[in-house]
Amino acid sequence: MPFRRYRPETRTLLGAQLVFNLGFYAVVPFLAGAMGGDYGLDAAAVGLVPGARTFSQQGMFLFGGMLADRWGARRAILTGCLVRILGYATLAAASDFTLFLLGAVLTGVGGALFSPALESRLSHADSPTGAGGPAGGKTGRPPVFVWLAVTGEVGAVLGPVLGSLLLGWGFDAALAAGIGIFAAVTVLLWYRLPAVPARSLQKQDAGGPGGTHAGARPALRCLGDRCFVVFCMLAGTNMLAYNQLYFAVPVELSRRGLDGAWLGALVLLASALTLLLQLPVAAAGRRLGPARALSAGFVLLAAAFTVGATTSVHPGSSGNSLAPVVGTVAVLILGHMLLTPTILSLIPAFVPAEGPASGRGAYYGLAATCGGTAVLAGNAVLGRLLDLTDRHHWWPGTPWVPLIMLACLAAAALPPVLRGHRRGRPSEASSTPGLSGRTA
Repeated sequence: MPFRRYRPETRTLLGAQLVFNLGFYAVVPFLAGAMGGDYGLDAAAVGLVPGARTFSQQGMFLFGGMLADRWGARRAILTGCLVRILGYATLAAASDFTLFLLGAVLTGVGGALFSPALESRLSHADSPTGAGGPAGGKTGRPPVFVWLAVTGEVGAVLGPVLGSLLLGWGFDAALAAGIGIFAAVTVLLWYRLPAVPARSLQKQDAGGPGGTHAGARPALRCLGDRCFVVFCMLAGTNMLAYNQLYFAVPVELSRRGLDGAWLGALVLLASALTLLLQLPVAAAGRRLGPARALSAGFVLLAAAFTVGATTSVHPGSSGNSLAPVVGTVAVLILGHMLLTPTILSLIPAFVPAEGPASGRGAYYGLAATCGGTAVLAGNAVLGRLLDLTDRHHWWPGTPWVPLIMLACLAAAALPPVLRGHRRGRPSEASSTPGLSGRTA
């Protein structure tokens, strides 16, 4: 089995991602219902708490990556698990808005500590030297970030199933299960994840060519790299696009007079496509090379949004076919499957070769924060356009137009960004798999 060809550390990290998602999705999707139903909180509070959780996680990814660089990935991952346990325990003890808000924020902070550290460690877990390119660059096996997508999706599928079964005993039972899951992950990682102190990876900070740049803090390095910042801003369109499965698609279903059960079916379709097609789609991306894979992925996103726009209907319409929405979701997920491993595998190529490998945490954190910012800003604009479209009876596909334009912009602009980065660092272009086309 290809999964067994990875090192034990890599398999441990991928297993941790699966279980981390399992514990998350067994609880968080049911939080709003428990707050409104079991505890009688009003709609404003119910809406604010999940929003605070999302903001605390997305907004702190860069900070979490910086801590991973300072502490080492192992310590940051373990701390993220402990903070999420504390968040769930706070939710279990909550009976009013304040504690629910605190528990939700702690839950988000735990994810912000966990994810950039895990991605940073995975990015060089399979590299022979521990640096010098994205993991999974060896021929004959998928890049490690492809398996990260697959294992994470397994947890995302099984989590709600577990949570729905536990809700028969009440929301506290789901929280207790989540605490148990994260406690098990913490113990497993404590014993199985090798300790690699961040400071032991920083021996080259002070010397060598470009020593001043290498000695800068990782956060300042990634923020000062204009090519990387542009890359993150454009790549963030992928997260904004995927989020439309939970924002624009439900609106479109509502316009067609279809209830929430159909959304559940579409989410299940997205998960099934990911589990079935992630490996072959990623293999196609590797054959294309990173620049063409990015362009193809964003073209697929633009095509998905075009289908959504041209088949959109006005609110209150009934008797409309579900097929265009299914097509939109299917093409959207194909693009997302092509883009996500490619983007994650390319990030180490922007880390200065003379810098510490531990500095990758801030780079992964910045990429995730840009994606979260794109979701917040993009959904705000999209929501405004949806209101204006309904109020003024504009063409119903109007809200999809900015999404089409953003996807096309990313498809056209990302290959030149990669070429510009390669020209700026010619000594590394031939030795960096992420830019030479040997990895997705």
